[in-house]
Amino acid sequence: MSFSSTLTRRGPLRGPRRENLALLALGLALLLTMFISLGLGRADISWSETIRLLGLKLTGQAVDPALRREEVVLFSIRLPRILLAFMVGAALSLAGAAYQALFRNPMVAPDILGVSSGAGVGASLAIVWGLPTIGLHLMAFLFGLGAVFLVVFVARIVGQGKSILVLILVGVVVSSLFGAVGSFIKYLSVDDQTLSAMVLWLMGSFAQSGAWRNAPIMAVALALGVIPLYLTRWRVNALAFGEEEAQALGVNVEKLRLFVIFASTLLTASAVALCGLIGWVGLIIPHLARFLVGPNFSRLLPATLLGGGLFMLVVDSVVRVALPGEMPVGIVTSILGAPLFIYILCVGRKVWN
Repeated sequence: MSFSSTLTRRGPLRGPRRENLALLALGLALLLTMFISLGLGRADISWSETIRLLGLKLTGQAVDPALRREEVVLFSIRLPRILLAFMVGAALSLAGAAYQALFRNPMVAPDILGVSSGAGVGASLAIVWGLPTIGLHLMAFLFGLGAVFLVVFVARIVGQGKSILVLILVGVVVSSLFGAVGSFIKYLSVDDQTLSAMVLWLMGSFAQSGAWRNAPIMAVALALGVIPLYLTRWRVNALAFGEEEAQALGVNVEKLRLFVIFASTLLTASAVALCGLIGWVGLIIPHLARFLVGPNFSRLLPATLLGGGLFMLVVDSVVRVALPGEMPVGIVTSILGAPLFIYILCVGRKVWN
């Protein structure tokens, strides 16, 4: 049974109106969460001051000198972190949705395909070598891209291009291999400060979001990944019927595969390079979005973008205020991801059998 047929066996097809309402609800929930998150933090800023400062910024009025401290906290610390958390969650979720559609398998994700661990190795090497930010990005992207191509290459040889199970198993092996390489890099690191920075970074966190330095970089990477995926959305939908049927519809499958892998790897590698390894998001959020709007990639793309950003923003808001010391967000996503995925499997067991 094909991936497309399994996705649509959930009952009656959802109509455009219901899908639009779901997207609208996600958008409103995201805006509300952003506003609430802006008022949360260690600095004591009242909601009235938050609303007043927002109003002054939106209308272009001068800020009262008595509120300079609050202005810096809100718009130079919290706002860029909120935007970065949203974009990283959106990027990881979009990459997962694209990989799942490309390989026609709901179990595929950047973590499983080795993209995250490969990008982590590249970024770790960049940290050890003291490369600048652009070097870190480039290393993460190249190693992430190399990891996914290695998975596809080995899976084609072992499974003769027919077994999706082989693809997943090879992805687990390659991911484990890159994880071991990353551990070896940490073992060889003799600088305690570099080792500490690397370990904390690999846990995944927005604690050092870099004010407004990293948000524009992530915005560019997100645009470079989203725009190609959106422009090829109908071709990705055609892949759901199988490669032969897609070719009969005029889709260049090999070219499209490289295109989607490149865009998805760029999204994943950029998120890893800026914020470290954040697991489970690219696997779970596409499933939840599919429950809301169905498998149509034209609808799944915006739903995954909004849902991934919303999920990551909620998690980051919780870790900022729940504990005296901020817990790395990657730990929380792993704690939440495992039971959520088990629940999804239980709900969809009749669909995926």
